[in-house]
Amino acid sequence: MNKKTSVNKNEDGAIGFKNMGAYMSMLAIDFLLIVVPIVLSFTVLSEWIYTVALMLTSLLIFFVRTKRYKHVAEKGNDSNSLRSNVSSYRVTMMLVTCFSILAVDFRIFPRRFAKTETYGTSLMDLGVGSFVFANSLVSRQARGIQTVKLKNIIQSTSPLLLLGFGRLVSTAGIHYQVHVGEYGVHWNFFFTLAAVSILTSVINISPRYCGALGLSILVGYEVILMKGGLNAYLLSNERGKDIISQNKEGIFSIFGYLGLYLVGVHLGNYLIFGDSGAILRTNKWAKSRVYFLSIFFWLLTMLLDEYVEEVSRRMCNVGYVTFVLAQNLQVLAILMEADRIPGYKMSLLEQAINRNLLGTFLLANILTGLVNMFVETLFVSTLTSIWVLIGYALLLSFTMGLADFCGIRFKFW
Repeated sequence: MNKKTSVNKNEDGAIGFKNMGAYMSMLAIDFLLIVVPIVLSFTVLSEWIYTVALMLTSLLIFFVRTKRYKHVAEKGNDSNSLRSNVSSYRVTMMLVTCFSILAVDFRIFPRRFAKTETYGTSLMDLGVGSFVFANSLVSRQARGIQTVKLKNIIQSTSPLLLLGFGRLVSTAGIHYQVHVGEYGVHWNFFFTLAAVSILTSVINISPRYCGALGLSILVGYEVILMKGGLNAYLLSNERGKDIISQNKEGIFSIFGYLGLYLVGVHLGNYLIFGDSGAILRTNKWAKSRVYFLSIFFWLLTMLLDEYVEEVSRRMCNVGYVTFVLAQNLQVLAILMEADRIPGYKMSLLEQAINRNLLGTFLLANILTGLVNMFVETLFVSTLTSIWVLIGYALLLSFTMGLADFCGIRFKFW
């Protein structure tokens, strides 16, 4: 939909619910079963997170193995299953990201989940890369819709630029702690998204060739990082007065994110849409390929980390890109197992957030800023931290649920 930032009515929001009380009751159940476990797993239960994950996986396998049923799905239904699973993956990524951007300010959030300084991997290191990949996977380019009109480029990037400048001004105004080594002095995540959006709009090639182009950019960027000394420059604490030196991490990492986006476009076209631009692939067809690609990228990440250069989100090197691809495809592969469960469908909360992904992220950033203005996050007790985080997640979830019930969708491009 090619419109400027707007709020639109969506008639298929909250289908089957005419009573707000019933809808909110179901939403509350989803919140308790989906969001609260995420909050607890990344805080007070973080030491047992692998045990909990293993138990849940075992329970799912047991349920699937013991449930006697014949799962016969037509191609169209299985295609809808694939659509739902991809949407669930994007919602899961968004929920974890929105929770982490606030939780990291509390002592209850384990430091091992926080972003690494230079090299290494963590939960929050996945955030920006996962956001870029999730967008590329279902992007207009992945669907084969090629647009090079200047008007369309401006419409898709101007909101991101406004958000970038808005974040810059707001963080400076409330003296919010910003780690300069992440993006630079003035740069932020929204500027990176805008830059990638502009470049991919200008490139405008067939999705079947995006993978090769993305790989070429990543290899060339890695060569310059290692042989050209760019990595030493990016990791240095010295900064000049010019705008590039002030924001060197954010500006040069664009090449890595651009390569990641282009590879994601190719994978989205291959795994989901096909040449026609509509979801024609079946969940069964895509699942085996997603599993294979996940394993492939995990092996490639280990080889790159050992023999080329360690994974670095700060530089967005090729090892980081393959790490993001491996992890995200692994999550998608796990969610694709949902087609084994009879009667599976997306929850109300998933539907609400899926229809307003960027709106969810924007609200999360606003709420995070408000919490930091009124709460000294580093000095509150464990119990207070939990209540604040659950309250934040509750407000975020029910606001997006209310928007979905009213048929409101926030459109930015």
